[in-house]
Amino acid sequence: MRKLTYYVASTIDGFIATEDGSVDFFPVGGDHGPYINSHYPETLPTKVREALGVDKPNQTFDTVVMGRRTHDFGVRTGTASPYSHLRQYVVSGTLPENPDPDVELIAGDPVAAVRALKREDGLGIWLCGGGELAQALLPEIDQVFLKLYPIVLGAGRPLFGAGSRLPEPACFRVVTSRVFADGVAFLKYAALRP
Repeated sequence: MRKLTYYVASTIDGFIATEDGSVDFFPVGGDHGPYINSHYPETLPTKVREALGVDKPNQTFDTVVMGRRTHDFGVRTGTASPYSHLRQYVVSGTLPENPDPDVELIAGDPVAAVRALKREDGLGIWLCGGGELAQALLPEIDQVFLKLYPIVLGAGRPLFGAGSRLPEPACFRVVTSRVFADGVAFLKYAALRP
């Protein structure tokens, strides 16, 4: 069965974006970028891959699932199909139709949709964001790959949505960790399930 991986950048106080959705406070460059991009080239938007000359085949993921606001961020930067090298799904109850011929809309239950995707053959499924979707899909998240930046934002969009009320804590264990010279930590977590 395929795994759902929440691969995301976060501040040390647990925010993935400002309240208006901006992520430009995350520094670009440093020594973490080349390492992560070489191991997870499919997580670069298609236009960035083309600009950098990245033509590596997908290594970990062949499918991406994102929420409406995460997809809208790509639209604001000029594309309704930000990851055309992956199968793309947008979860939204408000979009009237697929936003692009290469993007499929999940208008119903995202948990049921992800469970169906996990039963298919292929590489892993990347949960790109956002926090509310991660909260809704928490029972299905098998791994969290966290790029932890040494930044305190103070407010913004939380890693797992605002006001989380879980029936019980979701527990994970650290599988690997690496701290780069630029201060970014890359942590891989695996879900602990009974």
